[in-house]
Amino acid sequence: MTRSSPLLALRAGLLAHLAADTPLAALMGGRLRLYDEPPRGAAPVYALFGPSEVSDDSVDGAQRHRHAFALTVFAKPGSARSALEVAERIAARLDEADLAVSGHALVLLRLKSLAGLRDERTGEARATLSFEAVTEVAA
Repeated sequence: MTRSSPLLALRAGLLAHLAADTPLAALMGGRLRLYDEPPRGAAPVYALFGPSEVSDDSVDGAQRHRHAFALTVFAKPGSARSALEVAERIAARLDEADLAVSGHALVLLRLKSLAGLRDERTGEARATLSFEAVTEVAA
């Protein structure tokens, strides 16, 4: 039996959950713009999957994984607010959310922090959300 990657399954669940949010899509220019890599030539507002780490968190015979991951939202030029509004909407939609994760059960999804940042070199504003999650392999 081939098991699905807990990280990729969680990402797919996040994308599906956020794609259904019309107000979030409106803040991002009409559709969810959450990517693995910066989109070539695309203007903000968009978000990227940032650093992520998955570790074994098995307990009492249940195969579990603990996730630590970040999402970074890039602001429109001259508008830190554009990134913060999107980040706050994402936080509201994901903190303690009950979302489907193929091949896994989501045990926990929690926002750990939301930070507004400005790149000193480019002046580019962004917001970074850090989350923790626990998934369990479905039987």
